[in-house]
Amino acid sequence: MTTTNRTTGSTRAAHPTDRPSSALPGLARLAWSRTVFEVRAFFRERDAVVFVFVYPILMLAIFATVFGAEEELLPGSGVYFPQYFLPGMVATGVMLSSFQNLAISIAGERDDGTLKRLRSTPLPATAYFLGKTGQVLVTAGVQTALLLAVAALVFDVPLPTEPGRWWTFAWVFVLGTATGAVCGVAFSSVPRSGQSASPVVIPVVLVLQFVSGVFFAFDELPTWMQQAASVFPLKWMAQGMRSVFLPDEGAALEPAGSWQHGATAAVLAAWLVVALVVGVRTFSWRRRDDG
Repeated sequence: MTTTNRTTGSTRAAHPTDRPSSALPGLARLAWSRTVFEVRAFFRERDAVVFVFVYPILMLAIFATVFGAEEELLPGSGVYFPQYFLPGMVATGVMLSSFQNLAISIAGERDDGTLKRLRSTPLPATAYFLGKTGQVLVTAGVQTALLLAVAALVFDVPLPTEPGRWWTFAWVFVLGTATGAVCGVAFSSVPRSGQSASPVVIPVVLVLQFVSGVFFAFDELPTWMQQAASVFPLKWMAQGMRSVFLPDEGAALEPAGSWQHGATAAVLAAWLVVALVVGVRTFSWRRRDDG
């Protein structure tokens, strides 16, 4: 291929740099930009912000007040009710920010045509999903920081001081958040419309909270309920968080008598992989009645 100099009339071989550049920014930059956009969009939805941020704090306050902030879960255990319920509220807050938030919001975006329009743009699908995950990590982090501050300042819940416990907190939080986000993306295909998303998603979240040791001491639940809850991620996130905020003696309150960190990582990772496979196979950018 040659090009012609309009002034001299001479020709030369075309060079790749002569072509107009149409390359998009790198994936990391696109994902970051999408994360910033998603975070801003989330904070514009004031009702969602209030529910996601206030709900765990409100539930901790209710349970700490009802059961007594200075009452031990078991006499001589050294574990008080606010201290026991805090890990469950951290876990359920992560679930609200990740699974519930994405399952409802993505279903709404599909219903109002946002996903269809995005798909027609040069934005890679990977950047869209990384933006959603980034938004979840930011909001879950802010929410958890607020919850820990209220627990420590208002209810005198002792926060861990050992680096090892904070390392456990970090990997359970990140793995649990990623798992919840991917599960939320996969589950967003279940509601038939944006209007039906909340009635479909919220009951699932509520049921899991009741059976996963969030509202009740897990070892006091019926055995069949413990076994059913052990299939799902929330139970393991709550147990992983209890290993962070409860003393070592608190492991005796678990049905297995230990924190089971290996099982926690395995179950969360398994759900992450399964949800990723299901999401890839079932995710749709269009409404069901849009062909």
